Amino acid sequence: MFLFKSSLWCIVFSLFSPACGLEFIEYDRDVVICPQAFSDCTIRNSLYEPKDNHVRFEASFKLCCKAKRDCALCLVLETEVSNIPMARDVENDNHSGNDEEDDNEDTTLERSSVTACYQDPASALPRCKKVEFTVNYTTLAHQNKSKIAMVITDKFHFGSLITVYPKMRLDAPSEENVCSQEFLQKHIPMCPVPKFRIKPVFKENDVELKIVGNKSRPSLCIKYEENGRCLSLAQTTIPIHSVAPCMCIQVWDKDDEGTMRSQLCPFNKKGLPAHLQDFMWKNVSLNVRLSKTGDRTVLLWNLTAPCRLDGELSLCRKPSSSESLAGVKNWKQNSLGLWEKRGAFENVDESISQCVMVKIKGTHQELGPFCTSDTSRWRWTLLIVGVMVVGCLTALMVHFLRDYVKKWVWSWRHGGFVKIGRKGHVVLLSPPDLDDAVSESVCLLGSQLCSQGFSVSVDQWCRKDQCTMGPLPWLYSQLQKLDSMGGRVVLVLTQKALEKTEEWTVLNNDGEGRDQRQMKSPYSDLFTASLFIIQAHKKLGRAAERFVLVKIDSHQTQSHSSDRRLPELLQGLPLFLLPAQSQSLTTELTVEEADTTRTGWRRNI
Repeated sequence: MFLFKSSLWCIVFSLFSPACGLEFIEYDRDVVICPQAFSDCTIRNSLYEPKDNHVRFEASFKLCCKAKRDCALCLVLETEVSNIPMARDVENDNHSGNDEEDDNEDTTLERSSVTACYQDPASALPRCKKVEFTVNYTTLAHQNKSKIAMVITDKFHFGSLITVYPKMRLDAPSEENVCSQEFLQKHIPMCPVPKFRIKPVFKENDVELKIVGNKSRPSLCIKYEENGRCLSLAQTTIPIHSVAPCMCIQVWDKDDEGTMRSQLCPFNKKGLPAHLQDFMWKNVSLNVRLSKTGDRTVLLWNLTAPCRLDGELSLCRKPSSSESLAGVKNWKQNSLGLWEKRGAFENVDESISQCVMVKIKGTHQELGPFCTSDTSRWRWTLLIVGVMVVGCLTALMVHFLRDYVKKWVWSWRHGGFVKIGRKGHVVLLSPPDLDDAVSESVCLLGSQLCSQGFSVSVDQWCRKDQCTMGPLPWLYSQLQKLDSMGGRVVLVLTQKALEKTEEWTVLNNDGEGRDQRQMKSPYSDLFTASLFIIQAHKKLGRAAERFVLVKIDSHQTQSHSSDRRLPELLQGLPLFLLPAQSQSLTTELTVEEADTTRTGWRRNI
C-alpha cells in the first residue's frame, strides 16, 4: 500500500517546453495517489477484463526520476472520484456503546477498485493496472471533487503512440524535443550523447558561439521560443541587437543524419545582461490604426516581439480599457521568426489621436506611446517628398542634356541651327611615320571614338582590306561611305607629317609630284592620296567639310583658327589639339548642317 499526500506532487524543476509539457517528479516505481476519503490504496498489474471498472482518465507523460537523476518517461493517469462507480460489498464496523453513539459515528466503508488499461503499437495485448481502495463515505461527502491518480513507470519510448482505454490516444514526446535540452541530457540515460556543446561569448557588437565537439564545422540555427521555427545560421556569430531572453540555439552534424541536435537557451533562466535589455525592448513594435465597422469605430493593434510577452495594452486617454497579452494562444510567428499578436479596442473616439501603452508584467518596463498616424502630417510629408523628387529629376535632366544645349548654342553662334545627336562615319588616317608611340595613340583615338558611338575605320585596322583592294581603292570606298552616312576624314599630324606635306606641296607645284620619293611607311600611300583629295576639295571650297586635322599629345593651347604654322595646303581645315580639345573634336564630328545652303558658318581660314 502506498498512501501519498498531495505535497508529493511538488515539481522538482520544470522543462521549459510547452510543446512537450513535461515535468520532473520523484518516482521510480508504480504509485497510486489517493485522496483522504480513500484508504488502503494499492496498485498492481492486472489483466484486461471487460467487467472491470473502466473509467475515462486524463493522461499525460512526465519524467520520473530517482534522486533527480536516472529519469525516464512515465505515464500519469488522473480522474475525479465522482467518475468511479463504487462496489456493493459493504462492511459495517461493530462498535460498542448505545445506539445514539452509533448513529453519531456512522462510518460506513466500502471496498472498491478501478482498472486502467493502455496499449502501445509494439504489444499485442493491453497492459493494465488495477487500483483497490476502501472508501470512507463520511469523508468523501466533503471531498466529492477529489482526484485519484496513478503513476505508471513501465518502459515507454520517445515518439510512441499510446492508446488509453476506453477511447484516448496520447503521443509520447519526441526524442529530439526532450534530448535537445542540454541541461537534461545528463539526467536522461535514454538520450544519446550529443556531439556538440555551445558556449556563448559576449562581445561588443555580437555574440560569438563557441562550439565544443567535432572538428568539422556543424550546422546552426536559432529560434525564438523553444517551440518556434528554427532559422538557419550561416556564421557562428549573432548580432547583439537580435538577442532575446527566449532565444535558443541548436547545433548538429549536417553530415550525420542520426546526430542528436544540441540545444541551448542561455537566457531563459538568468535573463539578459543589463546592457542588452534595451536591445530587447527596441525590437518590440506596435502598429495601431483606426477602422470603422458599421457604426462602430475600433482601434486595431498588431504587436510584434521576439518573445511572447505577458502584460497588457491600455489606451492612453482611457486606462480602464485594456487588452491582456497573457498566455501563448493567438501568437503567430512570422517569416522573420518574430511573434505577432493582434487585437482591437472597441468603441473608441476617433476625433482624438489614439495612443496605446504596453506594460510588461513583472517588470517596471512600459513601452510607448504607440499612436495612429497623423493624416495631416502625412499629407505634408508627401508634398515635401514630391517636390524633392521633381527637383531631383530636373537636376538630372539638366545634367544629361547639358551637352546638347551647348551644341545648340555653339551652332547658333556660328550662323545656323544643326541637327543634334547624329554621329556618322569617321575615317582615321595615320601619319607617314614609323613611330610606335604615334601608332598606339592613333589606335587609342579610334577606340575612344568607337566608345562614343561613331562608326570608325582606322587605316591600321584595315590592312587586310587594303592588301586585297589596294590602298587607294580602299580610301575611295571609305569616301563613298561618308557620302551615304555623313562624317569626316580625320588626318593625324606629326612634325614629320607636316614636313612631308611641305615637300609634297613644293613638288606638286613644280609639276614633279609623280617623281617624289617613295615613303617607307605602309600608310604613306594613303597619306599622299589624302593630300591629293584635299587639294581637289579646296578648289571646290569644300575641304573643311570633309577633312579634320588633329595633333595628338600636344601641349599647345591655341585653337585651329589662329594656327598659321600649317602648310599652305592644310590651312583652313579644322585643327584640334588632343587631349585638350577632345570634347570639341567630338562636337565637330557629331553635328551636321540643317540647311545645306548655309555653309558660311563653317570655318573660313
